[in-house]
Amino acid sequence: MFYTDKDVMVKKNFSLFFCLILSFLFAQDFHSDLRKKYWNYDENDEQAFAYINQSINQSKIDNNFSELFQGYKDAIYFSKENKLKYADSAIAAAKQSQNSDLIGDSYLSKGSIYYFNHRKFQLALNQYLTAYEYLKDSKNGFLKYSNLYHIGVVKSYLGYYDEALQIFKECIAYFETNAKGDFHENLIYNNKKGYLNSLHQAIICYQALGKFDEVQKLLKLAEESSPKTKDFSLENSYFKKSLGVLKFSKKKYKEAILEFNQSLPGLLKVNDFTWASYVYFYKGKSYTNLGDKELGVENYKKVDSIFNKHQFILPELRSNYEELINYYKKQNNSENELYYTNQLLKVDSIISSDFKYLSTRIYKDYDTKQLLEVKENLEKTNTLGIGLLVICGIVIMLLGFMMFYRDRKQKQIQQKYEELLVKIEDEKLSDTIAVNEPLKFDESKNVKLDQNIVEKLLKDISAFEANEGFLERGLTLKKLAEHFKTNTSYLSQVINEYKGSNFSVYINVLRINYATQKIYHDKEWRKYSIEHVASASGFSNRQSFSNIFLEINGIRPVDFIKKRVKELEVGE
Repeated sequence: MFYTDKDVMVKKNFSLFFCLILSFLFAQDFHSDLRKKYWNYDENDEQAFAYINQSINQSKIDNNFSELFQGYKDAIYFSKENKLKYADSAIAAAKQSQNSDLIGDSYLSKGSIYYFNHRKFQLALNQYLTAYEYLKDSKNGFLKYSNLYHIGVVKSYLGYYDEALQIFKECIAYFETNAKGDFHENLIYNNKKGYLNSLHQAIICYQALGKFDEVQKLLKLAEESSPKTKDFSLENSYFKKSLGVLKFSKKKYKEAILEFNQSLPGLLKVNDFTWASYVYFYKGKSYTNLGDKELGVENYKKVDSIFNKHQFILPELRSNYEELINYYKKQNNSENELYYTNQLLKVDSIISSDFKYLSTRIYKDYDTKQLLEVKENLEKTNTLGIGLLVICGIVIMLLGFMMFYRDRKQKQIQQKYEELLVKIEDEKLSDTIAVNEPLKFDESKNVKLDQNIVEKLLKDISAFEANEGFLERGLTLKKLAEHFKTNTSYLSQVINEYKGSNFSVYINVLRINYATQKIYHDKEWRKYSIEHVASASGFSNRQSFSNIFLEINGIRPVDFIKKRVKELEVGE
């Protein structure tokens, strides 16, 4: 039989196409068979790499970038120490595939490592926001909602519980719908995981908001829907932990401890140190409330041990260190009291750094972008969308007004900061707290007291300022008068005439000037939380300190610290 040139060409093309189809099907079978073998291993079991490496090597030979991505993604799951390395390889393979879903998935995977394995929220959020750019228009609902879930976790960590709760409700609805029905078993499994983890995060939000009736409802739902298999042991540990906190809130401390003890093995098995420290803290609080302070301290110390190792702690656990400080203060153990005080300063520094970075990026790179995306979608609609478009326009205008207001406020803060610097450099502030010559008797002052009494009080006041006695918290006119061995009337007259103000204003000015000098000159003070600065300056609470600092200096302490830090960075 003879063929024309055209016939020969058609036959060759058909043969080539047929070979490609066979090659593709063979490759799929090859990788699928390997996957069946290594998925029998537990997470972090590196025996799986005997098969994973075969899949990766064959994918490289075939230039099959989607399978290469999957191989590296599986390597993340089974690797103990090299998860980030495999995550970077997965990103590279996904980019070579030019598939937006795979690229988004790869960044989401890397973010999950930073979040779950390292609790580096700043680094995790960077990856989630990058993933969001690739997945926001994806038709793969599982990936979109997985990314949304992780952004909700960051909002919850920041304390935006109501906003986070709305996200988790959306995730619960999506994952629940897709966790049953005529889907592939792997998809059902993944959606089941997503559903249970979203339930857990919603429970955390309700607990933080004090809505324990809602917590009870979701825990009952979790109990009914959680498979009692090893594949879901971690999720069951989360719910045991949450049930323990619910029991604790109801003052059923012994029952709470039983729940905490059941939750710990699953958390420790996968090294979920965040929730393990959370359990140790509430377990310690339970023992303390039962009167066993030693067992309480033993659990508080485990929280500190985890913090030392991972340099991460949930804001809710800050009081762990207050418990330890108070315990050792009562024991007159100054060494341990000092150690845990320093630890609390480190905790405040890390939490403060995380909050500043995360809240800025959540607002700028997620919330604002979502508003703009809503606006863009609305502009594509006609009459049905006009009302919503007007609302969106108003929101954009409000955002613009907020940005204008914020910019103007920043300029005002800068002006007040510069004015304060002039006062500091002129030593107008330092003169009030510096060690100067004692105050001298002045006949022109309207003090109707014997000269000897006035001179003694002036000497006492000078010594009081030089020794920084004004830093004592809870200081009153009566206490100071008793300390000076005089009465409140005499002391009040002298202060009013020689200091030009009443006792309360006089003490506040000394304290604020002291704090101002410390913040300006001492880099360690610029690392402190506002609560700690307030306490170290003699104030009983942050708000009164901040308000009085603003009244005297024209700028809030948090803004003064920021400006001073920035000024020094620019000057380096």
